[in-house]
Amino acid sequence: MTDDDHSPNDSSPHDHGSRHPHSGGHWTARPETAADTAAVHAVNAAAFPTEAEADLVDALREDPSAWLPGLSYVVEAPDGSLAACALLTRCRVKGAPALALAPVATLPEYQRRGAGQAAVRALLDAARRRGETLVLVLGHPEYYPRFGFVPASRYGIRPGFEVPDEAMMALVLDDSAPVPQGTIEYPAAFGV
Repeated sequence: MTDDDHSPNDSSPHDHGSRHPHSGGHWTARPETAADTAAVHAVNAAAFPTEAEADLVDALREDPSAWLPGLSYVVEAPDGSLAACALLTRCRVKGAPALALAPVATLPEYQRRGAGQAAVRALLDAARRRGETLVLVLGHPEYYPRFGFVPASRYGIRPGFEVPDEAMMALVLDDSAPVPQGTIEYPAAFGV
């Protein structure tokens, strides 16, 4: 539900694996581990103007109805520290399960270099492998279409609050599954 901190000028990796080109090296995307918790908080705190997103991740981690083990991804910088992270949590559309992509965060020194894209691509691939069917994001309409997101209103999906239509987006991961229509029900930590 939060905006990412990337621009449309991020480099576009050509593969969808967990390793992506990066200035002579590779971004390594992987699932978050328990040892990453403090670093994930730090990346979110540094990437946004306040610690609200960092606190949101911590709150979602404590909510068993929202947190899905294996759907929080981190991207390592060349030195092994964390450069970026992205999170998918359970939400619902008129009672049907879906995923909310939020937040996506990159340390300022690694922004616009593909780290955030590596996190999102690896995370979406992980969701597909799990058999998830629908991902929703409230974010920059210039950034998320590169992953296949389109306005959620095309599917009859809307948030329970006012946002520009082009900023609330959906990605159908499995075309064979029915796409639910209705209002998005976010976990309590989102506060909406």
